[in-house]
Amino acid sequence: MIPVDAHTMLEIAPRFSGATGQRQAAIVAAVGEVLRPTLERYAIATRLRIAHFLGQTCVEAAGFRTTEEFADGTAYEGRKDLGNTEPGDGPRYKGRGLIQLTGRSNYRAMGKALKLDLENNPAQAAEPALSLVIACEYWKSRRINDAADQDDVMRVTRLINGGLNGLEERRNFTSRAKAALARLEGILITGAQPEATHVTLHRGAKGEEVAGLQRMLRGLGFALAVDGDFGPATELAVTQFQQAQDLTTDGVVGAKTWAALEKAIG
Repeated sequence: MIPVDAHTMLEIAPRFSGATGQRQAAIVAAVGEVLRPTLERYAIATRLRIAHFLGQTCVEAAGFRTTEEFADGTAYEGRKDLGNTEPGDGPRYKGRGLIQLTGRSNYRAMGKALKLDLENNPAQAAEPALSLVIACEYWKSRRINDAADQDDVMRVTRLINGGLNGLEERRNFTSRAKAALARLEGILITGAQPEATHVTLHRGAKGEEVAGLQRMLRGLGFALAVDGDFGPATELAVTQFQQAQDLTTDGVVGAKTWAALEKAIG
């Protein structure tokens, strides 16, 4: 599995200063320490699954700077659909976690799944390491890996919040996650195969290596400008090539895609 950690999270998230920055650093440090084994336990272990998970949780947790809803929860008071039937249930069971757990009935169900008494100890859900497990458990219960495997940001978003709230932000952070993971995989490939001559390329990359990629794709019949800028047209050509070669269609040019390109060019 790709060795994701606190550094990966900070590479994806916006940076904050002051007390907010300190809170972000504390959350990221605690989550990052258990990130890789926890994701692996829930089969969130491929590039696309990890990218979508980190991109979405970055939005849900406001740039990894909180594990608790900013609002006081009074808006949920009396919400029987959430199981909030007792006075004070709204604030007591307000949103907590990297993917916010909300409402008495959801706290009860999640606690049962994790063998924890979250109903009587709701604040526990905001503990960073546990908030990661809660997010993974929710991800699993909604079968979000299936949508991530299709690289379907809209479907992933709907499964998380029931609509398309913050879709553009979710797209952006998922793309940042893909770039961070591509960099990590590039380091791993270079370490394992020092003879490799190509770096991993992805959307947003620029330079002669991108121009060389574009020349190869043009040679295979793709109508691309050779401008050294890995933009949406280049990404589309890469994904179409990957699909034709039965490769993972993520638009990232790593070792397997480079090898397939070189073989196709002959």
